[in-house]
Amino acid sequence: MTQVRELARRSVLRTMRQPAMIVPATLFPLILLAINSAGLDSATELPGFPTDSYLTFALAFAFMQGGVFAVIGTGQNLAEDTQSGFFNRLQLTPIRASALVAGQLAGTLALGTFQATTYITVGLAAGGHVEAGIPGAVVLIALATVITLAFGSIGLIAGMRASSPENVQGLFPVIFVFLFMSSMAMPRNLIENDWFRTIATYNPVSYMIEGLRSLLITGWDAEALALGFGCALAILAVALTVASRSLAERMART
Repeated sequence: MTQVRELARRSVLRTMRQPAMIVPATLFPLILLAINSAGLDSATELPGFPTDSYLTFALAFAFMQGGVFAVIGTGQNLAEDTQSGFFNRLQLTPIRASALVAGQLAGTLALGTFQATTYITVGLAAGGHVEAGIPGAVVLIALATVITLAFGSIGLIAGMRASSPENVQGLFPVIFVFLFMSSMAMPRNLIENDWFRTIATYNPVSYMIEGLRSLLITGWDAEALALGFGCALAILAVALTVASRSLAERMART
């Protein structure tokens, strides 16, 4: 726990001292939210559309975009540590790989919580609503934080395998493909193209978005929340396992 605490403090302070990482990661999703809610508002007139406010519908996507930036931010920080020789110095200490993973994700957790709170505050101020009320807003932030940690764990894997921080940025368009090939812009039952609907159905991102969206639009939907948390926790577990093994190999003492 001492190792986790010290590494977590370093990770959080490192994140707070990088406004160039915090500001774009928070503002970019809000800009896209404003553009999409203004340009696609007419979609609410479609028969069967779940709400008359596209802003509320699109708000869930802002939380998912925060997760994408977690991949890049976490991966870049880890790649910088590898490049600077930080891990080589840690090999001289009795530190555990699990403590290193937990410590690295502390900064991601802090940023994800800040982003989720900002998005829900701005969304409500702009006219959106949370059908599940204040308790639903708390669960919304919790789910968004788990999603951010899941994507941040993927960033750990990328950071360990990348030769430089710049290489991690190449994942950005790849991750965005998964976002756009989901139910982010339209409910799956209203997607007319069969191939697109099939991809969106098998895409776990759809279920995480729909879990977030259920709290905003439906209220308390146990199935949507179970699928949202389930997909996020599954990705988190797999990514943490792979990241821990990669770090253990990297930290192997010779």
